[in-house]
Amino acid sequence: MDGELFPREPVEIAPGAVHLPDWLGPRSQRELLAACREWARPPAGLRTVRTPGGGTMTARQVCLGLHWYPYGYARTAVDGDGAPVKPMPGWLADLGRRAVADAAAVPGAAAGTLEPGEAYDIALVNFYGGDSRMGMHRDAEERSGAPVVSLSLGDTCLFRFGNTASRARPYRDVELRSGDLFVFGGPGRLAFHGVPKVLPGTGPPGLGLTGRLNITLRVGGLGP
Repeated sequence: MDGELFPREPVEIAPGAVHLPDWLGPRSQRELLAACREWARPPAGLRTVRTPGGGTMTARQVCLGLHWYPYGYARTAVDGDGAPVKPMPGWLADLGRRAVADAAAVPGAAAGTLEPGEAYDIALVNFYGGDSRMGMHRDAEERSGAPVVSLSLGDTCLFRFGNTASRARPYRDVELRSGDLFVFGGPGRLAFHGVPKVLPGTGPPGLGLTGRLNITLRVGGLGP
């Protein structure tokens, strides 16, 4: 945010969880937003996710590489239009690798690294409207322990990062703004986390996005 008294600095907010503010500049944000808009088009486009209990998630989602559904992965949009999932772009996988390297460079941080030969092969793109939320959950369907990379575009959200034992306290709330990077791995890879609140109207005016986009990159380790 312009005019802040103190600049936001990269910091490990919990063991293995690193926040890097303003990691994506304005141009990179615009380019990533344009790509998200293309990915959101059918087939296998933006959909409403339905939970096994019959409810629906308030954030809508599109997947790349592999299609996530509660609680597994498929090669087609099994809970959508059934079309083959869109491929994971190489440039996005490279962005994930760079994100992990930058998180690892934060003094004292322990977010982990990629194993030799590992590459980001799954992306979950979640769109949050002003009243959207995400309950506390773990990213536990992957076989790889590689760090999870999270990129934010648009409106600021309150991101809640918890512990590995339960959805309850202790947890820490962090503001994620447009362009922010959040990486969690190592001892925090299976921590519960969620989004209790989005702050409407807080995105950069020049970005042209109403709402929030979260692009989460994962290494599946699920084989061919």
